[in-house]
Amino acid sequence: MSTATGAVAPGRAPRRIGPFEVPAVGLGCMNLSHAYGVAPSAKDAERLLLTALEEGVTLFDTAALYGFGANEELLGRVLAGHRDRIVLASKCGMTGVGGRRVIDGRPETLRRTVDEALARMRTDVIDLYYLHRLDRQVPVEESVGAMAGLVEAGKVRALGLSEVSARTLRRAHAVHPIAALQNEYSLWSRNPEQGTLAAAGELGVALVAFSPLARGFLTATPPDLDSIPAGDIRRGMPRFEERHYPDNLVLRRELEKIAGDAGLTLPQLALGWVLSRGPHVIAIPGTRSVTHLRENLSVLDAEVPAEALDAAGRVLNATTVHGSRYNEATLPEIDTERCGRAG
Repeated sequence: MSTATGAVAPGRAPRRIGPFEVPAVGLGCMNLSHAYGVAPSAKDAERLLLTALEEGVTLFDTAALYGFGANEELLGRVLAGHRDRIVLASKCGMTGVGGRRVIDGRPETLRRTVDEALARMRTDVIDLYYLHRLDRQVPVEESVGAMAGLVEAGKVRALGLSEVSARTLRRAHAVHPIAALQNEYSLWSRNPEQGTLAAAGELGVALVAFSPLARGFLTATPPDLDSIPAGDIRRGMPRFEERHYPDNLVLRRELEKIAGDAGLTLPQLALGWVLSRGPHVIAIPGTRSVTHLRENLSVLDAEVPAEALDAAGRVLNATTVHGSRYNEATLPEIDTERCGRAG
């Protein structure tokens, strides 16, 4: 955690996820196939993945949902020949069925999904397998019990959960050890601070922060509302609505000044803040740009003044951000604790 004086340097020392050690920054692969406008070409996606590998990334995160299997196929095609160099993470329990996103945590579905994922990723075992969403119709004990069977069968090495509360984490951990909890965490999404950050640390669970750069808002160039394409998930997120976005840009300009005064880029400041929250926190920013990939990884060698971290946290947080992180239709699907007016 940051202190009043000195500097925080995430450094190259590995952080732990269950039986694995990985750098503090991994790669979220979703936007290579899913959710953020038009996907890059196969050639560009392959270049991004191989560059990440060359730059020292070992944790690659995908899911059955992403591109309705296309993202797992991409990682399998590009990284299968480097399997011994990476920690391969994927997710089950939320997939594409008939062109629609479906949450289904039934044991029989999870057992089928893992076999499909193994085939797509051209591997015999998945290192880290998450329950992507809690199925409100299925007790988490049943879903995790089925996933524990996948570990026993040698198809999975470690288990994780995504977008769940501290209470659900504890219930699942009582059934089978949970290696990682993947929840959204960034300067503007503080939900883990309502319980899961502390619970994960107590239980020895890695907190894997997705969208640590606030869905592109804290990257080098923030999204222009007019340029966000149809079908991009940000179109349905209140923080990117016209009624909220200009006010959030005002806060962003304050962060840019804090970063500049500290000799940092804004992504370095934002990622440094996330990684300073605890030694069990790992960030998995996604990108389609090799330049941005390298900038994200540069935080591992940066010294981020604690005063800058503290100032950034005061400027952008759950009480200052404008708009909730999901719309009203989506919020009931999310099991995480809500946070201030941020949802």
